[in-house]
Amino acid sequence: MDSRRLLTILLAGALAWSLFSVDWDRDLVHPGGFGSLADILAALFSLDLSPSFLKVALSASWTTVAYATAGLTLACAIGLPLGIVASGSLGRGIPARLAGMAAVRLMLALLRSVHELVWAWLLIVAIGLSPMAAVLALAIPYAGILGRIYAEVLNDVPEAPLRALRASGASEVGVLLYGRLPMALPDMLSYTFYRFECAIRSAAIFSFVGVRGLGYELQISLDDLLFEQVWTLLFFLVALVVLVDLWSSSVRRSLTS
Repeated sequence: MDSRRLLTILLAGALAWSLFSVDWDRDLVHPGGFGSLADILAALFSLDLSPSFLKVALSASWTTVAYATAGLTLACAIGLPLGIVASGSLGRGIPARLAGMAAVRLMLALLRSVHELVWAWLLIVAIGLSPMAAVLALAIPYAGILGRIYAEVLNDVPEAPLRALRASGASEVGVLLYGRLPMALPDMLSYTFYRFECAIRSAAIFSFVGVRGLGYELQISLDDLLFEQVWTLLFFLVALVVLVDLWSSSVRRSLTS
């Protein structure tokens, strides 16, 4: 049996198991759920655009972006050197290079194996409810994710230009600086901007551990059943992601043009 057929059987079995695990005799939807859903959807057409609430939404958006920017910047500072080592770009001897790659890849796996929300809980217990807890909660797992992706992107660059650099006498550091990194930069930046979008969304849900931002204001509005405010805050969150996407496209075009 080939691997594709085995994977198909396993996925089909998992789907069947999940369906049979549902208690179909109980109400799958809360009796008042459809009424609440109608109220939420109706609020979409009556957004809270009062100056006072827009000021709250702008302040919360700024806080969320600040956490995301600081966390991702620290993640890049950690993930880039770890990704370079994990790619084996600077290794000379094969045993030393493989040992370094294995150790760093294991470290990156450990960093990204814990969700940022769990890191936030742990860090708040350790250092208290502070902006640093939110920044580190984003930076630690994102460093693991970025380091892993950077390593793969660096390994996927074409070998012909690298061989030409080595033939001209360039060291492995020179090959990295003038060969691998320039060719990998567009893809690395593209993925980094994608993770920035993810960081904004992650920073928004840190309200579950008491960190202020868009998620914090969303939680307050939901608790008070102020769905007009909820939609306004959601549109602010969507606008932030769209702006990052436009910025990413602009930077990528400038690098490839």
